[in-house]
Amino acid sequence: ALIVTWLPKSTTSQRQPAKFRSELREGLSWLWNHDFLRQLAIILGLLNAIGTISFSVLVLFAQEVLGTSATEFALLSTGSAAGGVVGGWAASWISKRIGPGRSLAFTIIGGAVTNTVIGFSNVWPIVWLMSAVFMLGAVLWNVITVSLRQTIIPEHLLGRVNSVYRFFAWGMIPVGAVGGGLLVAVLDGPLSRDASLRAPFFCSAALHLMLAIFALPKLTTARIEAARSMALT
Repeated sequence: ALIVTWLPKSTTSQRQPAKFRSELREGLSWLWNHDFLRQLAIILGLLNAIGTISFSVLVLFAQEVLGTSATEFALLSTGSAAGGVVGGWAASWISKRIGPGRSLAFTIIGGAVTNTVIGFSNVWPIVWLMSAVFMLGAVLWNVITVSLRQTIIPEHLLGRVNSVYRFFAWGMIPVGAVGGGLLVAVLDGPLSRDASLRAPFFCSAALHLMLAIFALPKLTTARIEAARSMALT
């Protein structure tokens, strides 16, 4: 005989979306009400968008402006990796030597300088060096700010707040990529192909400088240490 047993439908799956929304609101509320981390999240989102404007056209720039071969482009691509390795080794030393505020300033100002130099470059080894410096700054930023977030955010909220923070940070990358592509598409015609492919680097450099004016007064060593001390008390 076939016996059919009726079981009540589990409500676990129904509770999960509500729990997720509640935790998301909690993380967003905590981040938005923390003056320093809110500003840091917004600055990082803008920084990622600005950096991606130029990075999104790097392949075309290397092929058409620098005239790299496949092997040369492969070597060019190692610049960022080399800068990241050096940054990982040296980040703590640099931060202690010049202070976390100046270290973050180095990242933003370094973005302006490296993009300007790349925009004027005609040979790939210079671009390799600038890519290394740019990535060193990016790793330096991450070492300082990630450790800071882990200190400031309460342990039970760490995952929720970090997920919202990273949404600001990483969510702006596609915006920058679209912006870089559109800039080349719009300028290719009114300007030469060479000039249109250099334009995203000059645009990125200018936006880095504009961001520095807004961000650097908010990213001083004093403010960073005050936020850390407040969390530890």
